[in-house]
Amino acid sequence: MTGSTPQTLSTDQPHNPDVHRLEVAHVDQDAYTVEIRGHRLRVDQPTEAGGTDTAPTPTELFAASLATCVAFYAGRYLHRHGLPRTGLRVRTEFTMAADRPARVASVRLVVVPPPELPEQRRAALLAVASHCTVHNTLHQPPEIDIELEP
Repeated sequence: MTGSTPQTLSTDQPHNPDVHRLEVAHVDQDAYTVEIRGHRLRVDQPTEAGGTDTAPTPTELFAASLATCVAFYAGRYLHRHGLPRTGLRVRTEFTMAADRPARVASVRLVVVPPPELPEQRRAALLAVASHCTVHNTLHQPPEIDIELEP
């Protein structure tokens, strides 16, 4: 699984296969679209926050990114060991910090393994799932540069 690295986006840059790009564009009010490799996602805010609630918030997608990464790694582990992935789920909840700056204060993920998972495979499944790319990135944060286009 790969991640996206922050880069200055420009159409005149030579293509570098190690640089992953996406673009966010305003749609209406608090709604935006995200274009990623030909896929389109939408983000918005809940009505109580001034949005129109047409899509998840960026913060919800952040938590979803972590949860799906954990699920992906768990699923790959099961597949490698010839175990079914049917029934694999990751339940996730997060809380926001009460102080500033605005941020996620805590995330709790519960991996629900398939019913057929042997007891002796549980610890290994958890270990693999706990080392997904997004989780690793949160433990070793990337450099982030935010700039205005000239």
